[in-house]
Amino acid sequence: MPRSRKPHSALIIIDMINALDFPEGPRLLRQAIPVASRIARLKRRLKGAGIPAIYVNDNFTHWLEDFDELVALCSQDDALGAPLARALPPERDDYSILKPQQSIFYNTPLEVLLRQLGAGTVVLTGIAGDACVLASAFDARMRDLDVVVPQDCIASITAQRNRNAVAVLKTMDAKVTTSARLRAA
Repeated sequence: MPRSRKPHSALIIIDMINALDFPEGPRLLRQAIPVASRIARLKRRLKGAGIPAIYVNDNFTHWLEDFDELVALCSQDDALGAPLARALPPERDDYSILKPQQSIFYNTPLEVLLRQLGAGTVVLTGIAGDACVLASAFDARMRDLDVVVPQDCIASITAQRNRNAVAVLKTMDAKVTTSARLRAA
């Protein structure tokens, strides 16, 4: 049975506020820097069309900090991921949710927020494509949400791992496109 189309979308920015303080951090940073600028351009375009941006971010076990404090920590000069945080600074009208695991839905209020926004489509961007983005896409489909992934707006530790994630996304009924081809819906 075909699913009915829901009229609104939300841009989800996954884990781009990130200190990258783990062994593979430098490799992921190399892949993610060009992605950050494409996400920033996409965010401006979609927000101009009235589509909200939602940052869903690991809390990196910083249970005493809120999202603004994590942005400050990850933007410091000594944070490897500072170029990502600086390329994608959250704005006052952006939403933010902290997550404890890979999926943006696991133990978070995201599903409630999307329902309140009337969003039946999620545009997934961020890192890592083969982990958090992929887990989030599966969970979104289980919630009967339409999933759109601009493949030039996700990054994994290696380009091959990202290509593998994109191949899986295509098999699960996600709409895989590019940021340039993505139209506001």
